[in-house]
Amino acid sequence: MRYLSSQNRQEILQQFQSQAFDLIVIGGGITGAGIALDAAARGMKVALVEKRDFASGTSSKSTKLIHGGLRYLKQFEIGLVREVGHERAIVHRLAPHLTVAEKMLLPLVKGGTFGPLSTSFGLWVYDLLAGVKGEDKRRMLSKAETLQQEPLLEGRADILQGGGYYAEYRTDDARLTIENIKTAVDKGALCLNYAKVLQLLYEDGQAVGVQCEDGLTKDAFQIRGAHIVSAAGPWVDTLRKSDQSLSGKRLFLSKGVHIVVPHERFPLRHAIYFDVPDGRMIFAIPRHRATYIGTTDTRYEGPLDDIPVNQEDVDYLLRAANGMFPKVGLTVEDVESSWAGLRPLIYEEGKDASEMSRKDEIFESKSGLISIAGGKLTGYRRMAERIVNLVSRKLEAEQGRTFQPSTTRQIPLAGGPFRDGKEVDAYRGQLATQIASLGLKPWYADYLVANYGRQTDKILSRVTPENGDAAIALARAEAWFTVHHELAAKPMDFFNRRSGRLFFNLPSIEKVLEPVLKDFQAYFGWTDAQLAEEKTAVERAVYQAAHFEREGEGARVVS
Repeated sequence: MRYLSSQNRQEILQQFQSQAFDLIVIGGGITGAGIALDAAARGMKVALVEKRDFASGTSSKSTKLIHGGLRYLKQFEIGLVREVGHERAIVHRLAPHLTVAEKMLLPLVKGGTFGPLSTSFGLWVYDLLAGVKGEDKRRMLSKAETLQQEPLLEGRADILQGGGYYAEYRTDDARLTIENIKTAVDKGALCLNYAKVLQLLYEDGQAVGVQCEDGLTKDAFQIRGAHIVSAAGPWVDTLRKSDQSLSGKRLFLSKGVHIVVPHERFPLRHAIYFDVPDGRMIFAIPRHRATYIGTTDTRYEGPLDDIPVNQEDVDYLLRAANGMFPKVGLTVEDVESSWAGLRPLIYEEGKDASEMSRKDEIFESKSGLISIAGGKLTGYRRMAERIVNLVSRKLEAEQGRTFQPSTTRQIPLAGGPFRDGKEVDAYRGQLATQIASLGLKPWYADYLVANYGRQTDKILSRVTPENGDAAIALARAEAWFTVHHELAAKPMDFFNRRSGRLFFNLPSIEKVLEPVLKDFQAYFGWTDAQLAEEKTAVERAVYQAAHFEREGEGARVVS
């Protein structure tokens, strides 16, 4: 589709300026992407702009789980648990290649957050609220059964009492966002990254459009629309302030850090949700060739565009993992990559970061600007539905037009459709033989299906034994696909948000970097100076993902 190719960027910009829209969405994270899809599917004319790349903020830096939030049950947020529990089942049905069933093991330890009886009851209520059925229902395990499921827990056999075994879903938050963007475009929305909103446009005190800057050319352009929704995540209050409507409730920014180690150094069989001595709970999750650990939950008041991973964050997560898995003995040298993201929560007086509610909130200003903040990745579709319901009512009152209710629970996301997880497994099995014939490691089949679903066929059609090193050929084919079908405009779009290599296969980047950069240069006609600039950007991102500094120090501590 021509509006998903970055080579047609100028045509998209012209379309933005040649028509008036029913809805302008500011922010290309999962919430904005979900809103664009819902509105476009109902027949609204939708424009979405994102100042950086899609999913470049919070929506690529979560724990990457579509989960019901077990700890919210402990905080008695029953409605939230029920809603996100049902939503995770819907998202799994819409994209079973992207939202993969993941059994979660909760070790029960002496003096831990959850006791055997409370865990059994809590998980039963959790399943009941979420409508969990069949094999996904929770099971309580004895100490011996828990050790059989995860032998690495043997190192804490002294305090292990048993375990809870229940269903969650693993995803890639950035890929989920990208596929929502692509599906929205398929339904008629116009979406563009590197399109920064400089200011709102007003007539008679009402917001009627946005003044933007093309982040690639620095050219100015305008978009006009009947209604404007800000789904800008951590930047929501910045836009509310410029709209002179920042009053009452506001954001509380919580920083969450994750670290990634090779799976061979932390060879978990299952995703684990485990206790830390300070009373928090931490996830450790195997993913392809790696295992990642997170997350922290601390107040953040620094710059929004460059969230640091400090040495203190890494030390905390390593201590947590080694405390529960002492035989693993992870050190900072084992950390391949990391990421830090911000959760835009709604501020509540007297609560610390880990206690803040994950409920979403909608703000309406006198100018007509609608803002949405808070919420969880799992609940993005319902958040979008509430926003579009609001816009729909306004358009009906103003213009007499009516729109159908939300249909997104029936719209498969790009990369499908798959009937269920079994069909995904069958497709992955078909690819395994092809992967082996190319000389690629077996885990690449899971990697490709989890990222691209059935779109993998287009990618692999460009990879043959005759076109050289298979790993390089695959990376080039992926990059080609993301430029022409996913609006990737820069190499980091590919290495980070489209493929996840920066986080989960950072060592692979060095080998494929030069060929991929040369392809981008050919696609966009870059000068050698522009090529060098983009190479520097990738090298800087790789360095920052694997190196850390202590708070208040300028010198980096090499991991």
